Amino acid sequence: MRILLLEDDSQLGPWVAGGLREEGHVVDHFVDGKDALIAAMGQAFDLLILDRMVPGLDGLSLLKSLRASKDGTPALFLTALGEVDARVEGFDAGGDDYLTKPFAFAELSARVNALGRRRDGGDAPQEQTTLRHADMTLDLLSRTCERQGQAIELMAKEFKLLEYFMRRPGRLVTRTMLLEQVWDMSFDPTTSVVETHISRLRTKIDKPFETALIRTRRGEGYVFGG
Repeated sequence: MRILLLEDDSQLGPWVAGGLREEGHVVDHFVDGKDALIAAMGQAFDLLILDRMVPGLDGLSLLKSLRASKDGTPALFLTALGEVDARVEGFDAGGDDYLTKPFAFAELSARVNALGRRRDGGDAPQEQTTLRHADMTLDLLSRTCERQGQAIELMAKEFKLLEYFMRRPGRLVTRTMLLEQVWDMSFDPTTSVVETHISRLRTKIDKPFETALIRTRRGEGYVFGG
């Protein structure tokens, strides 16, 4: 999706924009509401993510202007204003969702994807119960794993880690993505939990076989298969 992000926080804005880009979205990041409104009225976006308190023009006024011009682009408010009255005001202005700070990126990502499906106008695809890539099979119902017909016993977190990789074959997966969506943790440069679990997973699914499925891109992250 192409996303307009209005967020003036010098740390949060780039972090949100970077995370969304890592998931494959195109993000136009603005720190001033007037600039964001000009862009929104002149270009087509699939989703608006708006802070309520920014310089120039606040996100609420921006959305009111767009709705007055019959622009129906889905809008998600991302703001520290979490009181009931503030949320109601956001929905009354034409907002489709409302997420208060602080927040987990995994929840923001889920809400972004839900709004994207709603915009597409179709039902969510039927959930897969078996994932396959090359000679690897992962059964999500029986919680079993096989490679080349050989059963591989995985611990719960190893299974979840492998599932995350197998849903994204050939795509770069960063350490931050894994921390937030597999471990539900915020970024922590001191923890080695990701590296430790990937090492254990490789011992089970790669080392006994001729071809390695998990590849490291130094300084970037990991790619499964591809």
